[in-house]
Amino acid sequence: MTGTRWLDEREMAAWQGFLEATSRVSRHLEQQLKEDAGLSHPHYEILVRLAAAPDGEVRMTDLAEGLFTSKSGLTYQVGQLEKRGLVERHSCPTDVRGVLAALTPEGRGVLRAAAPGHVAAVRAALIDVLEPDELDVVARALGRVGQRLRPSDQGAGSSDSGGISTSSS
Repeated sequence: MTGTRWLDEREMAAWQGFLEATSRVSRHLEQQLKEDAGLSHPHYEILVRLAAAPDGEVRMTDLAEGLFTSKSGLTYQVGQLEKRGLVERHSCPTDVRGVLAALTPEGRGVLRAAAPGHVAAVRAALIDVLEPDELDVVARALGRVGQRLRPSDQGAGSSDSGGISTSSS
């Protein structure tokens, strides 16, 4: 195939480093949350987003977009949280087609208990491994990658951080 720009040694090292780091950090955080809080990482992220929202509730479509998941995938995850009494769903009062996911007091308590251990795991796996200037470079670089791959309807100028500052994930 002509025109293929194969990765050189430096580019391959960056790519393989990214793959290994993201896989290992993700597995580490998933294991920590399951062991310490009985939550999956997606469940934790849903609770974080709801806790950060006004009145602790968000439209399901907005929640799916903010969590970078499909609506059907989010419906399943919220259903699991609903069974545990951590989240409840109800109709949107301003749009008959809209459904809101709302954090319950029990969900807020589970999140409050899970957050310190999760933040400690994020620090141990990523934040404290990097020098302060490296943190800035990683944040800028991965921010650009995320921005480039965002659906066009979210706009290139979107300031959504993906929950990194609020959830530490």
